[in-house]
Amino acid sequence: MKLYKIVIVLVFFMGLSCKNDTEEKSVKQEQATLENQELPEMSIYNLPSTWTTQDGKDIELKELRGKVLVMVMIYTSCKASCPRLVADMREIQKKVPAEKNEDVKYVFVSIDPEVDSPERLKAFAKENQMDSNQWLFLRGSKENTQEFAAVLAFNYKRISPMDFSHSNIISVFDKEGVLAHQKEGLGEDDSQVIKTINELAD
Repeated sequence: MKLYKIVIVLVFFMGLSCKNDTEEKSVKQEQATLENQELPEMSIYNLPSTWTTQDGKDIELKELRGKVLVMVMIYTSCKASCPRLVADMREIQKKVPAEKNEDVKYVFVSIDPEVDSPERLKAFAKENQMDSNQWLFLRGSKENTQEFAAVLAFNYKRISPMDFSHSNIISVFDKEGVLAHQKEGLGEDDSQVIKTINELAD
């Protein structure tokens, strides 16, 4: 009788193992399929730039392919508009249903890479309760940052050793990295942003 029970347990765990292997293979196959598909001409994933995350990992934007991206450009020492942009992003994330948020990344790109080291970005994420996997903070070279800002029609200029004047734009990209919607201004109605995210995250 004991032997019979042991056999049943072994079969059960073998079944779990097979299921996990199958799921893992399925995810890898989906990723490979995406990588082999040609990108739309206007996709930000065509940019060859490399970025460093708050965890110190170097990535290319195309590694985010398959996710809806909600992106803003900020700098962590900003005391004026950036805190409000951060609050707006948090509100948007809260308003998107949990099942939709599984397909969404909320991304902050620093316009001050000299100051915003990975360590500083990591601390900023923690300070703002944005340290889950859904929140991504990026810094790049000065040239890559300028190029990405141009793609977003985002204007910024250093006005003192510590401060920048800059646009306040939240941009939503579809899963192929094509710009789908932008909201400009602080504390503005975010209903269209939410609607766009919900439609793209299907």
